[in-house]
Amino acid sequence: MRHLLNTLFVTSEDIYLSLDGENVVANREEQIAARYPLHTLSGIITFSYAGASPALMGACAERGISLAFCTPRGRFLARVNGENNGNVLLRRTQYRMADDVQQSCRIARTMIFGKLYNARWSIERTRRDHGMRLDGEKLGHASQTIQELLPAVSQETELDRLRGLEGVGATAYFGVLDDMVLHDKETFFFHTRSRRPPLDPFNAMLSFAYSLLANDCAAALESVGLDSYVGFLHRDRPGRSSLALDLMEELRPCMADRFVLTLINNRMIKSSDFIQRENGSVLLEDDARRAFLKHWQEKKRETITHPYLGEKLPWGLVPFLQALLLARYLRGDLDEYPPFLWK
Repeated sequence: MRHLLNTLFVTSEDIYLSLDGENVVANREEQIAARYPLHTLSGIITFSYAGASPALMGACAERGISLAFCTPRGRFLARVNGENNGNVLLRRTQYRMADDVQQSCRIARTMIFGKLYNARWSIERTRRDHGMRLDGEKLGHASQTIQELLPAVSQETELDRLRGLEGVGATAYFGVLDDMVLHDKETFFFHTRSRRPPLDPFNAMLSFAYSLLANDCAAALESVGLDSYVGFLHRDRPGRSSLALDLMEELRPCMADRFVLTLINNRMIKSSDFIQRENGSVLLEDDARRAFLKHWQEKKRETITHPYLGEKLPWGLVPFLQALLLARYLRGDLDEYPPFLWK
């Protein structure tokens, strides 16, 4: 359990939450594991199947404390709301800002700044760890190209120009992604991004990782009361979780791309784990998909220090913390949305 941004995160699968006076009590096997005063909390997000007592749900609803339920893997299930639902004000603010192109760009540019920043540091980490095996000059040039884009991104006021800057940075980053593959280059190579369908094993894994990350981001946004379908960079499209795609932009290089590179470079996945269909698409086999999911869950349990909060937490909570920070910005509690800047 972690208490961050006045939000209690229950990450243990066997914790049952109950009410004792003015306290929320975490119970494990009928023993009290911890207790927290309700007046110190603005929200509770639980990843436990054990659930919570009706008394606690009622107390949270009366006090305006959001109580969200997710599966242990992070899929959003439900949220408890009282008669006076503060999320209505949050979502109205979100919709108004999404309709304002300048306000949308102000938020989107911080997310793209985070994406390019993290892409650059992914390159730099590879240069640091494997510089003797790689073309350091090529990697350095890509890193420098991205670095030079950051000031312009941070000041951009037009969405179309922002997308153009993002495209330049993505071209530089993807141009060296193949160089960051250190094992079995005949199977695992990256020439260009192919999505629908993925046409090689690397793209197959990227697509799967992005899908998992998008689901995690959507769950995080819904858990804090935001509408995951109304974005700022990605505009409205039926059936598309646009805000989840926005939020995951800054997390793609450090969570999804690095995860795929780790699987390949640590020989945790092999060429026989893929099947190719008649239309040319390449997919993970069922056993490999299950192994991929297992490693993804293990990745989400690894601990990092959040660069903005300075708190240690599992990778899996990063989308939830970023969603909370975005909600606080929309409410006016923060002057800017702070992107996740990994290093």
